Amino acid sequence: MTFKPANNIQDLQYFGEFGGVNPSISDSSTYTFLSAKTMFDTFEGNADGCYLYSRHSSPSNLYLGEALAAMEGTETATVTASGMGAITPVLLQLCDAGDHVVSSRTIYGGTYAFLKNFTPRLGITTTFVDITKLEIVEAAITPRTKVLYCESVSNPLLEVADIKGLAAIAKKHNLKLIVDNTFSPLSISPINLGADIVVHSLTKFINGSSDTVGGVVCGTQELIDDLRNVNSGAAMLLGSTMDSLRSASVLKNLRTLHIRMMQHSYNATYLAERFEKDGLKTVYPGLASHPSHELFKSMMNEKYGFGGMMTLDVGSLDKANALMEMMQERNLGYLAVSLGFYKTLFSAPGSSTSSEIPEDEQAEMGLSDGLIRFSIGLDADIERTYNMMKACMEELNIL
Repeated sequence: MTFKPANNIQDLQYFGEFGGVNPSISDSSTYTFLSAKTMFDTFEGNADGCYLYSRHSSPSNLYLGEALAAMEGTETATVTASGMGAITPVLLQLCDAGDHVVSSRTIYGGTYAFLKNFTPRLGITTTFVDITKLEIVEAAITPRTKVLYCESVSNPLLEVADIKGLAAIAKKHNLKLIVDNTFSPLSISPINLGADIVVHSLTKFINGSSDTVGGVVCGTQELIDDLRNVNSGAAMLLGSTMDSLRSASVLKNLRTLHIRMMQHSYNATYLAERFEKDGLKTVYPGLASHPSHELFKSMMNEKYGFGGMMTLDVGSLDKANALMEMMQERNLGYLAVSLGFYKTLFSAPGSSTSSEIPEDEQAEMGLSDGLIRFSIGLDADIERTYNMMKACMEELNIL
């Protein structure tokens, strides 16, 4: 039976305290008990349905976690205060001093910096590899390797991970495969392809309004219980708790994610096809020229398309900056980091979201100065948008 993630979200129906169509927001940091024994049992994790303190859990966070677990097809999930607040605890929960991680080399700059610069202080080392070459991935595994880490679609180069192939390697070597699915919610379902854990920055497409920072770890009940353990849980002890008001806001936006992802994908496909025909160096998984186009097609939930992320290489940082400034002046979007907003966002990742990666390593992975990363918005008239963007490029002699 075909996995239909949006149906799983839709089938969760909550009622507010007074019959509201949205669940009531639990705007409390701490909760009362009718007996001291119940408080003790709750603190020990043995009292279902009782709440102790909102760093541990809250009704609002559990509603959102349940919906995201349903979307990704996992037993449960825990939400966090940011995407990095999801990624870092799960890596620290799975790795001890002396352990090793094999990671894609083209990942979000913050994740790269955490694995390259921070975890070695704790005795955890990482080998960064070309995730598209399975033989190189497997060759990097050592007896101390515990985790295989990738992004379903990488930031910012839009490389596509062969999740089934990586899952087979992970299973063979008894590793946990963690997939960051931030760029492709609904389009790709990593758990369905063999991944063990899925993480998201909720800040991006899932929330969709660039007003909230948040993250989630989707996995087994055992993993999430471990993360929340009051004595040894990384999510609990590092304190990256999501605020209940923000959880409620993300849950409401999650209900329209399927509609938004279809429009993001439609618009990005339209622009990518036309700019490639115009002779620009265009990278988008929906283009037949993308080296992993067929792989993405084999993994995707077709209805939601190839996502809203696209890159154009305009040749130099000066040209990239001039184009982005002109597009912003003409109301085509914002020169800003992040993604998933209703308006198009664009940035030069080599000097922004991937600046943590040294220049020589950027060059080795193909991250050039002239590369612009686009998060394509929800424009109602994408042909008009294309014509306006093209006019900017012609004015700057890019086309």
